[in-house]
Amino acid sequence: MTQSLQGKRVAILVTDGFEQVELTGPREALEKAGVRADIISSESGKVAGWNHTTPADEFEVDNTFDRIRLDDYDALLLPGGVVNSDNIRSNEMAQELVRDAARTNKTIAVICHGSWLLISAGVVQGKTITSWPSLSDDLKNAGANWVDQQVVVDGDLISSRKPDDIPAFSQAVIDALAA
Repeated sequence: MTQSLQGKRVAILVTDGFEQVELTGPREALEKAGVRADIISSESGKVAGWNHTTPADEFEVDNTFDRIRLDDYDALLLPGGVVNSDNIRSNEMAQELVRDAARTNKTIAVICHGSWLLISAGVVQGKTITSWPSLSDDLKNAGANWVDQQVVVDGDLISSRKPDDIPAFSQAVIDALAA
């Protein structure tokens, strides 16, 4: 366990329909490194993951968008999943958390379709970012420089394309938290 990561906290922002492995993979890596990773959603209770287009497991929500204090967290993690990403991007509280994290230079780590929330929050202008390829036009239209790479780090923004990239993505997030 990396000593410098003790006491670090990451808020994982999701709604129902997130790509399950895009939450569980990075969360497991973060927790193994000593980071506390909390699931934050629009409502308390449980939130449902998906395996591509099939409903999967439910996870206990640790806190809600309207109740967390961003100052208590070192980073935001935004898993993808088409259903989750389409829903969360229109949630004003989730957008505000992302805008506040960007304003205060907190690490924002996003994978796959999760970057739709960044677009809706208005924080991708001038950023170099990757995502699931079908989002490239959306990101370019929002002013981002889209590239097709496993992991892209642009300042406090870490992005990745797909579940196959999770090991490299998770390591990039751990490295950012350790810096």
